[in-house]
Amino acid sequence: MGKTLLIVLGVAVLSAAGLGVWWFSRPPAPQRLHLTTDQWRADLRFLVRELPKRHANAFHFTSQAAFEKAAADLDAKLPQLNADETWIGMQRLVSLIDDAHTYLQTPHDAAGFALDIARFGDEYRVVDADPAYAGMLGTRVLKIGNATVEQAASSCKELFSRDENPPLSDTFIADCLTTGAALHGLGITVDRNSATYTVRDDSAKEFTAEVHAEIGSAAKLVNSYKDPPLYLKDSDNKFDCQYLEQGQTLYCNVRAIRERKPGVAEMMKLIEQHHPARLAIDLRRNRGGDYTEGESEMIHPIRDLPSINSRGHLFVLIGPDTFSAAMNNAAQFRQQTAAILVGQEIGEKPNSYQEADSTMLPNSHLTLHYSIKYYKFVDGSENAIRPDQEIIPTWDEYKAGIDRVLDWVPAYK
Repeated sequence: MGKTLLIVLGVAVLSAAGLGVWWFSRPPAPQRLHLTTDQWRADLRFLVRELPKRHANAFHFTSQAAFEKAAADLDAKLPQLNADETWIGMQRLVSLIDDAHTYLQTPHDAAGFALDIARFGDEYRVVDADPAYAGMLGTRVLKIGNATVEQAASSCKELFSRDENPPLSDTFIADCLTTGAALHGLGITVDRNSATYTVRDDSAKEFTAEVHAEIGSAAKLVNSYKDPPLYLKDSDNKFDCQYLEQGQTLYCNVRAIRERKPGVAEMMKLIEQHHPARLAIDLRRNRGGDYTEGESEMIHPIRDLPSINSRGHLFVLIGPDTFSAAMNNAAQFRQQTAAILVGQEIGEKPNSYQEADSTMLPNSHLTLHYSIKYYKFVDGSENAIRPDQEIIPTWDEYKAGIDRVLDWVPAYK
């Protein structure tokens, strides 16, 4: 974790809600997935041998006996499995290690659909779509193929760490539900390149839509909202600041714990220029970087500003997808400053095995990631980072482009 940057290139299109999951990132070399059973078995033997040796503590959650039995069961099934089913079987095996930095890379050719799905309460909604599927925007997903969306989500959850906090698996599931290779490998669809979604719009009309992987590869997705809130606006900058005159708030959207120096310099310049009553640091879409640099180059300069580092003047916005170094820095903001944390519980556990390294399976060339260090970022009995003020976005707010988390900051008394 910390110093390991998890770059998400997005086989499944990254959600405008920031719900993209590292497990769906692009590998560094082409894979060869149409292998013989003997070749897959060689990859499986490599995985079973090397993962326990390389991981800092592979059997901290699942016993070695249970892991080896699951591997033997998969080995026996390999002759009957297609490539997607084999990859899914291996990912399910790796997920038994149960930390979010240990996973098997998704294949480059994962047949991602040009849709984004997000969860709101007990509903899954289509929040972005290729223009060809614009009629699905805003609809509630009921079924994928013959499976209810709840059944599909439950199958997807089996592929993810069981030992992180629940909000993190929700972000993972949302991407799995729009990835053809995963749906096919799980047996939810019969064709990896297409899926039939049954949806319901807000007028209670139900209809089906067939979605194809080849559509939307280069198209810009359309969104459910008319005007995106600040945290969803696209930007090439990893550290954007904007002074909000009405709320006397300097808002800084920090999308990665890297390349911070220019952004911090701009932030300090704007503080000197406007003397804001409040500073809001937004980490909701931040997937990590180097937490030590985030601490020294972002947290410490803010900590040393008396006008900002006092109760009611400094706010850190967090959510389920605040991951890796961003999660670490959120914990450090709480420990080292007067920051008020606003938003939703962070999905990743702050005390856990992290700091990923990787190796490549010899035949398929799928990349295996594994944790090499244990980090402890909070004290006490609860292994979680919860906000001081919890605000859970609703579907109605999302489609209207309302950001109640940021809106709460200038209203704080």
